[in-house]
Amino acid sequence: MSNRKSGILLHITSLPGSEGAGTLGENAFRFVDFLVETGQNLWQILPLGPVGYGNSPYQCYSAFAGNPLLIDLNLLVEDGLIDKKELRKIPRFSKGNIEFDKVDNWKYPLLRKAFITFSNSGFEKFQDEYQLFINEHSWWLNDYAFFIAAKNYFGDVVWNEWNDDIKFRNDIALQKLGEELANEIDFQKFLQFMFFSQWFKLKEYANSKGLEIIGDVPLYVSTDSADVWTNTDIFLLDENLKPTEVGGVPPDYFSETGQLWGNPVFNWPRLKERNFDWWHARLHFNLKMFNQIRIDHFRGLESFWSILASEKTAINGKWVSAFGWEMLAKFKEQTGSLSFIAEDLGLITPEVEKLRDDFNLPGMKVLQFAFSTDSTHNHLPHNFTSNFAVYTGTHDNDTTLGWLKSVKGDERKLVVSYLGGRNKKALRKAIELALSSVAETAIIPMQDILELDTKSRMNIPGTASGNWSWRFRWKQIKRLQKRRLKELTAKYNR
Repeated sequence: MSNRKSGILLHITSLPGSEGAGTLGENAFRFVDFLVETGQNLWQILPLGPVGYGNSPYQCYSAFAGNPLLIDLNLLVEDGLIDKKELRKIPRFSKGNIEFDKVDNWKYPLLRKAFITFSNSGFEKFQDEYQLFINEHSWWLNDYAFFIAAKNYFGDVVWNEWNDDIKFRNDIALQKLGEELANEIDFQKFLQFMFFSQWFKLKEYANSKGLEIIGDVPLYVSTDSADVWTNTDIFLLDENLKPTEVGGVPPDYFSETGQLWGNPVFNWPRLKERNFDWWHARLHFNLKMFNQIRIDHFRGLESFWSILASEKTAINGKWVSAFGWEMLAKFKEQTGSLSFIAEDLGLITPEVEKLRDDFNLPGMKVLQFAFSTDSTHNHLPHNFTSNFAVYTGTHDNDTTLGWLKSVKGDERKLVVSYLGGRNKKALRKAIELALSSVAETAIIPMQDILELDTKSRMNIPGTASGNWSWRFRWKQIKRLQKRRLKELTAKYNR
């Protein structure tokens, strides 16, 4: 039986809809139908956590919580938690880009109204379901809800600048502030309840149609997160709980000075002492959320680029060994199998390849990286084997059409020799190259299906603002594009 599969990369926020950003509502279900109609069996998304500064899904306030802005308000109307009249006053949002602050300012007051209704009367309707959710998720939910409530209380500053007794988690001080912020804490729990209720209905619908969802687990978590505040021992922090060393990558394809991410790096010896409990909880949680997960920056499980927190660029770092093999081996003992894709892009060593191959994890190939040398490049389809997921590009790349227009020199010559040009016809050839390859999984970003240029790029690595805002519109999908995708998918046994 063939394991060949294909799908689309599209984050939930990029869906169309009237709420200023994509949600877990009607348009998400409609997108599932579009994927099924075109013969796809995979939908890959980005992390779903509550985003912090810069709106990056890779810099979240929690590794477990969901982003409240993805909650669909029309579904709350159906639940009797919001009056339908409220949604007649929707501001005029941009249809092609997310105006994050504008969406925040409009949506949160309505979510608070829903919470008041829920607290006053709606609770009876959801009582069993809500109580079950609270009990099942208390191990992360209580700390997260407190964290967000306290963050609002302290004026949105990073938690390691809070009052010492809360920053260092003094039990008496936590209890006292918790009582003072009880209503806000309950509001945050309510938001998570509604998020996960809506998410699992969408996942159930997708799975019932034969569509699997690939989630995304960033290697690192944000400094300003409930995870670091409640697990300070598993990160390298100083006596004031500020990172001493931070993550990133050395100079690479994306940046001459490397990428300085600023996330605290793990204290792997301490993680080992704790039997990798935090990592295991995270992986179990995500495998319940999704059918499969991509581990972003997988190479950091073998060794990671550690940079002193005082550095201004990522140039002066050092490679430090991680205990990823032991962590994954123990996890495999618990689960029997590992439904992961290893994001093994960038500077990959034989040791990283061994870690990937020891657990038989599919790696990644990206066609946009394939033409930088010659016909021996390992991202060219004739050079790779089946245990890979091939992409035309990722959320960090330009759209393939944008990239085609920008290639220069020898890379341009190689592109033209393989794809026949640098126009939309060449883009279609690139998509066909991915789908026809021996890779068991082929994923195409939605922007490439829609044949969009650089203006529709999702993210430029190393830039802190202006990213993650792209959205598509249903009218952009042309009948010919749908037919071509369906035919190619069938032609190459996906």
